Amino acid sequence: MAGGGGAAPAPKQDELQPHPVKDQLSDVSYCITSPPPWPEAILLGFQHYLVMLGTTVIIPTALVPQMGGGNVRLNNSLLGIEDEKARVVQTILFVSGLNTLLQTFFGTRLPAVIGASYTFVMPTISIILAGRYSDIVDPHEKFLHIMRGTQGALIVASALQIVVGFSGLWRNVVRFLSPLAAVPLVALAGFGLYELGFPGVAKCIEIGLPQLVLLIILSQYIPHAMHSEKAVVDRFAVLFSVTIVWVYAFLLTVGGAYKHAAPKTQLHCRTDRSGLVGAAPWIRVPYPFQWGAPTFDAGEAFAMMAASFVALVESTGSFIAVSRYASATPVPPSVLSRGIGWQGLGILLDGLFGTATGSSVSVENAGLLGLTHVGSRRVVQISAGFMIFFSILGKFGAVFASIPAPIVAALYCLLFAYVGSVGLSFLQFCNLNSFRTKFILGFSVFMGLSVPQYFNEYTSVAGYGPVHTGARWFNDIINVIFSSKPFVAGFVAFFLDNTLHKHDNATRKDRGHHWWDRFRSFKGDNRNEEFYSLPFNLNKFFPSV
Repeated sequence: MAGGGGAAPAPKQDELQPHPVKDQLSDVSYCITSPPPWPEAILLGFQHYLVMLGTTVIIPTALVPQMGGGNVRLNNSLLGIEDEKARVVQTILFVSGLNTLLQTFFGTRLPAVIGASYTFVMPTISIILAGRYSDIVDPHEKFLHIMRGTQGALIVASALQIVVGFSGLWRNVVRFLSPLAAVPLVALAGFGLYELGFPGVAKCIEIGLPQLVLLIILSQYIPHAMHSEKAVVDRFAVLFSVTIVWVYAFLLTVGGAYKHAAPKTQLHCRTDRSGLVGAAPWIRVPYPFQWGAPTFDAGEAFAMMAASFVALVESTGSFIAVSRYASATPVPPSVLSRGIGWQGLGILLDGLFGTATGSSVSVENAGLLGLTHVGSRRVVQISAGFMIFFSILGKFGAVFASIPAPIVAALYCLLFAYVGSVGLSFLQFCNLNSFRTKFILGFSVFMGLSVPQYFNEYTSVAGYGPVHTGARWFNDIINVIFSSKPFVAGFVAFFLDNTLHKHDNATRKDRGHHWWDRFRSFKGDNRNEEFYSLPFNLNKFFPSV
């Protein structure tokens, strides 16, 4: 202990106390029920809209060309010179706006954006590769047939979440979820998307890296340097940084920096390569069955149901993360179940309108709640208004949707990290000196990363998943389920936590179960009424238990 100037003073007793456990996150500027002033709320809502655009554009960009769409054609077909990709993006935006409003008013009532989900991409690709479409020659005809196939599968798959949610079945499952089992589920809902982060930034490093660095400086360093009462720079860090880097990318494009670059570099770096602005109509309202009547295939519906089940589990983790950043109490199981039911109705809307993919809670928007310290419900409802508005005014929406992908990937590096870290924060309720905790935590996170890695690696080499039997629907179900990192980690943790000597009283405390006891029923804590009760006195007709 002896140093240059004698012994160091002994630490005071209160300094040795661990940080107090909090069932609600403090330091949030505006919580779920306290909206910021209108001008600020509108700007924050627009920022949420910008963030959700990434996934909204990435998924159709990957799927539509494979479906036979995306080629501008000057023929007498249904679309004339309109581009299918632009129409699919508009449809996803429109339906996401509707689903977000439904979820914030009648679902969990959390400030969660419901957007396009990567989970449904694998079964959609399976439908694209189905033999029954291979003999259609005209690309546009092929696109319409495949789109109708995905619609049918989504309509059937939505029934799973609607039944599991509204019947209260999911409530009975979530009651057994302890803080310990929630950690791997929520943490990997964020960290598990690491493939969409820096690899995307590196596709055009001269745009992606400045965006990442600028976002960190504006959101983390400048607020501390300025010491101002009003949190302007950090709250709108996404808006400021995206605007600056987008202008810089535009100047590079106009200045001819990519004139002789490889086609791939041009695709990622140039600001005029998305093809959305030219293809989007000025005004167009998406409507149900716009692609024609859905077609149904039992095998495809089963595969889509597996994706629906995986999305249900992933969204449960994301809802838990959102509740934390909204400074709400832990979500009561009955409210979570209600939210899943409404999300099922959202997938039904996806199927009716034809979005080519299903919906789940947007992880990046959950992270944005953490970045801005604003968990207000009204802000997310305003962002839903922007989604619907810009989906109808196609040209204006397409301008924002053409932000280069590396800029979006840079945002993901920070936003997904926030969701991952909120998962880790539930460890405050657990005993980290218990070997049981160490085993469940370590093994579930490891398997959650390792199993999907094997499935994805196998698929990228062989062109099909490890499960390759004669029944395609069975292969799809297994491959979809085990390719999801949060699902595998959450399932392993949930299973081990509920089977490993859980009746022992010390174990109950180790897993943090007692901290969430009073939130297991809606009436267990008075704050639940404030955060989660339905509007327009609907609780009388639809009571939460």
